[in-house]
Amino acid sequence: MNQPRLSALLWCLLGTAAVACASQAATAAQRSPQIRSEAVLVLDQATDSVIYARRETRAVPIASITKLMTALVVLDSGQSLDALVEITAADRSRTGGAASRLAVGTRLTRRELLRLALMSSENRAAQALCRAYRGGEAACLAAMNIRARQLGMEQAHFDDATGLSASNVASPNDLARLVVAANSNDLIREFSTTSSWSVRIGRQMVEFHNTDPLVKDPGWRVSVQKTGHIAAAGRCLVLQALVDGRDVVIVLMNSVGKYTRVADARRIRQWLAGRELAAAASAQAPHDS
Repeated sequence: MNQPRLSALLWCLLGTAAVACASQAATAAQRSPQIRSEAVLVLDQATDSVIYARRETRAVPIASITKLMTALVVLDSGQSLDALVEITAADRSRTGGAASRLAVGTRLTRRELLRLALMSSENRAAQALCRAYRGGEAACLAAMNIRARQLGMEQAHFDDATGLSASNVASPNDLARLVVAANSNDLIREFSTTSSWSVRIGRQMVEFHNTDPLVKDPGWRVSVQKTGHIAAAGRCLVLQALVDGRDVVIVLMNSVGKYTRVADARRIRQWLAGRELAAAASAQAPHDS
């Protein structure tokens, strides 16, 4: 076969392969991500456009995702972050039988309590912050609900500062707004993504760990996150992360199984990468003239 005909054949084969690749990538990208969480929202933060959603308008219990709002209003209050706050018997009573490593009488700064509430989901830390809020717990909860209205969280309601109450509800649409607001606060970004932290409790240094394994995953660039879990809410996860060069908000509610919410986040990331690949393949594929 002469050189011109061979070259033409190679170009034809390459063109056919490119078209097939683009077609396969496009087909994969059109499929919905295989998400097991009951309610889902994936938002392109830069354009405020929904990439994928399921039951995004339904108000559901939000568990410890509540603590993002608790942190927002505590920081909004301007109270000293270096002031000491003591864990009281009232904090223990208000959080019921929830596990805590903060014994009654523990004294930590407001800054330390904020970090533990966000990274390790410490319930007594969040409760103590709300109780020590200027005006007390009632004023704190009122501020949380007012802030929700200001953010346009139309279906949100907060009944406690920890998320242990099933009366704390919001829709995935609401929670996306909360994540965006939390992401604008440098301290919330830092505290929620700290992988581990030690504080002195009595005579001992006690180490706490983040409840979200994605903050330690080198493949992820998470800027803010919060996990949640109570029986009424299932396992939940909200986060903002840089995915394929764009800021994406992911909300996952009522995931079944201990690891499903994290697996769902990873499936969404892979699906988004597939969409980008499909777009690139389609752009590079030969087109009829």
